[in-house]
Amino acid sequence: MTFAVSLPFLNEIVALFLVSVLIAYICYRIKLVPIVGFLIAGVIIGPNALGLVQDIELVDMLAEIGIILLLFTIGIEFSLEKLARIKDAIMIGGGLQVGISVAAVVGILFLFEVDWKVAVYTGCLVALSSTAIILGLLSEQGKTDTPVGRLSLAVLIFQDLAIIAMVLLIPILSGKSDSISDVFLVLGKAVALIAVVVFAARKVVPWILEKVAQTRRQELFLLTVMAICFGTAALTNLAEVSLALGAFLAGLVVSESHYSEHALSEILPLKTIFNAVFFVSVGMLLDLQFVIENPLLVLGVAAGVMVLKFLISSFSLLVLGYPVRIAAAAGIVLAQIGEFSFVLERAGRPAGLTPGGFGEMGSQTFIAVSVLLMIMTPFFLKISPKIGELLAHTPLRKIGDKRKESTSEEQHPDLEDHVILIGYGPGGRNLAKVFKDTGIPFIVIEMNPKSVNEMRAEGIKAVYGDASRTHILEHAGVYKAKLCVVVINDPRVTPRIIKLANYLNPTIQVIARTRYLSEAELLKEAGADQVVPAEMETTVRLFSNVLKSYMIPQEEIEQHIRELRKEDYQIMRGSIQEAHLMVLKGLDEEGLHTRAVVVKEGSFAAGKSLSELMLRNKYEITILTVHRSGKNIGNPAGEFTLKPGDRLVMVGLADRFADAAEIFRETEIPEELKEDI
Repeated sequence: MTFAVSLPFLNEIVALFLVSVLIAYICYRIKLVPIVGFLIAGVIIGPNALGLVQDIELVDMLAEIGIILLLFTIGIEFSLEKLARIKDAIMIGGGLQVGISVAAVVGILFLFEVDWKVAVYTGCLVALSSTAIILGLLSEQGKTDTPVGRLSLAVLIFQDLAIIAMVLLIPILSGKSDSISDVFLVLGKAVALIAVVVFAARKVVPWILEKVAQTRRQELFLLTVMAICFGTAALTNLAEVSLALGAFLAGLVVSESHYSEHALSEILPLKTIFNAVFFVSVGMLLDLQFVIENPLLVLGVAAGVMVLKFLISSFSLLVLGYPVRIAAAAGIVLAQIGEFSFVLERAGRPAGLTPGGFGEMGSQTFIAVSVLLMIMTPFFLKISPKIGELLAHTPLRKIGDKRKESTSEEQHPDLEDHVILIGYGPGGRNLAKVFKDTGIPFIVIEMNPKSVNEMRAEGIKAVYGDASRTHILEHAGVYKAKLCVVVINDPRVTPRIIKLANYLNPTIQVIARTRYLSEAELLKEAGADQVVPAEMETTVRLFSNVLKSYMIPQEEIEQHIRELRKEDYQIMRGSIQEAHLMVLKGLDEEGLHTRAVVVKEGSFAAGKSLSELMLRNKYEITILTVHRSGKNIGNPAGEFTLKPGDRLVMVGLADRFADAAEIFRETEIPEELKEDI
């Protein structure tokens, strides 16, 4: 006898994911942000088009999970220390942008005799921009740390915090909470909840995560993080405070722990899945028939919202003294309606609130305009520098403080041209001591919580997490790193780390340790530049290879090795009291800023001449030598054509290598990395 379980929604789930994958893949091939693909997929499979998915309630439920995870990850990434440098842009720039946007919409709707409560609600919908799309695009293009990227981030942070207050306003604006006592009751609950969360963040959660991390069980750590996320959200729901607030506070709780980056890397795959469902659900709300019947209305409102938000966002940043070139570029990037507006719109529906107070027509107009502007966001980002430059050649160029421009162009004091040391066992400890005493910049990735705490106590930069995860390597600055040294004893994970590091930063050099000679060829095939078997002089070989990469003179390296052997490695095993022996006179700018990269089959660089790549003119990178078939070709001419297998030795700044990474990266993501890229 066979038993079958009927799942009435299974076919719809399958249709949702299959179409989403197909559209997302097409978007990937045509260089379009995946979120746009999810929106289009929702339009196609929704009840207003092909009708492959009819159970909107099911999709809404999954979308709510996506919202929780989205806000949770934002809470984890929320760092007061990191954002202190742009606090004025957050509080003043973001505050002005939201406040003026709401006021402007209220003023416009007042002309149409719309009730002020509905007008304020509509203003809140328009004021928000898309955190997910903007940050995703900035990250993909390596522009997060540019002046435009930082200012956009500042305004988005204020908007993300403002959504909490906006959701709390819904009962008041809907008329279901007329008395002032009801308002203070809701605010009191929120304040009390925040106080509980702050206490938990300082005293309880770090202790819990510490104990769980010490078990070294990944599944237990993930379950704990998920329990904190949904548990806090459920607590806020019981207190009749918004889920959005609860999810954000849950992330804030975890962010206070040393294990926040690892927690984020563990939950990112889940967030990606449910966020995809969220954007698909947004697309499903769009009624194509409405758009076809009202094209001028949709285009007119979209144009009006874009211009309004561009002007207000630019003005808000100009008030802070930023040049018009930067303020206008950030303003056009922010000129769309964001995903949290849908969170607010969903919250307003049961309360009887609709955009502009126009009922179903207002809702459909809002959805159509939002989807259209979201799809246009990649184009906005692409033209943002041109918009800024265009306005910089008008009388507006006199507005703003030029010193703000130069200050905002400065790099944060983050690591660059550094070593990423993966593993802090005996070999890792020895190398860390040498790096520290010789002045080579480095950061350590380690999965042992005790070792991480020990390093932080000693002032060593350390990240707790799994180095085979993209987010962890990104947090360690992989795009600007010069070297990646893998000294962990896990033959299953090491090849993936090597492949991932090479994919993220094709100019990085990877040195790996393995226990047996038989494993060396496997790691070489994975992309390791140097493999040092433990059966040989592991520490000496690793040390020698690292110093060579920093162009330390050979005679000086040999002198260090003689000292190590003479002392029977006591210098590296002990506290290195004789640190003066390890002072490296050759650690100069030339050593720091050189990189080597192998041209891969299928990369953009393969088959292109040096003049076509424009490495010097566009990226300020100079090719010193090309190694081909055992021969070195020094200072190659512009017509020199690169072939797969060529090894280039280049000199340039770390951020320029990060910008040029796309040229040397494989066009196809390696199969084993697709789940994490």
